[in-house]
Amino acid sequence: MNCNVFDPVDLPCGRTIENRLVKAAMYEHMANFSGGLPNEFHYGLYSEWAKHGWGMILTGNVQISPQHLTLGRDIVVPPTLNAEDLKPFEKLAEVIHGAVDGTRSLAIMQLSHAGRQSANFIGGRPPFVPPLAPSSVRVGAGHAENRGRGTISDLMFHALFQVPTEMTTLDILDVQSSFVRGALLAYKSGFDGVQLHAAHGYLLAQFMNPKSNIRNDEYSVAPENVTRMLSKIVEAIRKVVPTTFIIGIKINSADYVTSGSTEEASLEGERRVLDHIRTIASWGIVDFIEISGGDYEKPDFMACSGSQTVDRQAFFARFSRTVMKDLHRSPVPSSSVPLILLTGGLRFYSHLQNALISNHADLLGIGRGAVLCPDLPKILRLQLQNSKSSSTWADRPFAREPEALFRASRWVPSVKLIGAGVGTAWYITRMRDIAISQIKNPRAEPPPADYNRGGLIAVFKMWAWFDSRTALIWVLGIFMVLIVTTKVFYH
Repeated sequence: MNCNVFDPVDLPCGRTIENRLVKAAMYEHMANFSGGLPNEFHYGLYSEWAKHGWGMILTGNVQISPQHLTLGRDIVVPPTLNAEDLKPFEKLAEVIHGAVDGTRSLAIMQLSHAGRQSANFIGGRPPFVPPLAPSSVRVGAGHAENRGRGTISDLMFHALFQVPTEMTTLDILDVQSSFVRGALLAYKSGFDGVQLHAAHGYLLAQFMNPKSNIRNDEYSVAPENVTRMLSKIVEAIRKVVPTTFIIGIKINSADYVTSGSTEEASLEGERRVLDHIRTIASWGIVDFIEISGGDYEKPDFMACSGSQTVDRQAFFARFSRTVMKDLHRSPVPSSSVPLILLTGGLRFYSHLQNALISNHADLLGIGRGAVLCPDLPKILRLQLQNSKSSSTWADRPFAREPEALFRASRWVPSVKLIGAGVGTAWYITRMRDIAISQIKNPRAEPPPADYNRGGLIAVFKMWAWFDSRTALIWVLGIFMVLIVTTKVFYH
């Protein structure tokens, strides 16, 4: 396979992605508190990405339930889809489509429901009202990797996450219809498609995971039931949108593989996730599957840098290669096989090219690299045109990565979730800097990344961002959150 990152590729639905570079979903933390609509900060941020020729741009997670937010500033699907409700989303789609270099990026809205990972105080519910989940299993409960994790970590999990309420059949049907409403919102407002977030321990992933789903009904994790929740949603969406509307799914590659697992346990976990992907492909109505991994209990997807990034990249590459081979051997017609989007650890041009040449992926997802280098597609094109420099830049990182996690380590307890969140806060404040710069002057270059911004400063700036009408309430909330944890996360 001799493939270049700027070669176009067709999706099963018939749409064409103009190149293989995908701006992966990143949680923006820019909506109003308690959830809200896209606003000028989203428009400023996405206008910068739209300028530079990404093949596809995914939004951060858009929550289908205002009572199941992640960190309080989530975009939320409105309860009705009248003309006024659509306007902010139409503007966001228009911004993403507003290319200036001839490449019209496909605009994909990521739809999500946090389930049991919707935290106390900032999750959109009154204090101590539990979230809904497949089963009444709290985040962190019974997870082998968390045994002996220490008092601070235990307090953090208990403070942030309640024992969820097990969903009734009516709750399940309501969630399914809400995902369909989210897809209709995307379609009616001009987006090219949606991605269903079934990774990182969110609700759809919870239904497919035996550590969070201990049901005994038709939505159990029995082989014949394990993807039922997801399939019902995908089938319902396909019935109400045109055949050319894109449907993608983000799924965990490592959801069942814990640190320290035996080789046998790891292989069993991989087998089960591969079974899920095979099943999804067999439906013949999904356009792409993103390979990702981790959840709040083992947040590898939030890792900042270092050896963990290398390990994660190796795991994703191996697993995605297995998926690619398996799908192309399946009885599914080749025109209906979903494309594989690989996200995680792609920090060099050589990584991108090798992933395509080695048949590890069809599409290449870049999240944090897109925040550090919004103009990455343009930079790569220029470098490729200058063949003399190819030997010197292909193995260099796209940009210097922040060391906020390490600078904060003296002051932050040794809790994996907290450390990951400190690093992510830096990227959220970086996105906000880009947004503000574009609001002030859409023609200006975004400011350079502030590598002097420490981890704890980034956490404070992330939370201390509110309007004066709600200042007192949210200062108290911020103070409590900072005491309990610096938990933030990457989509």
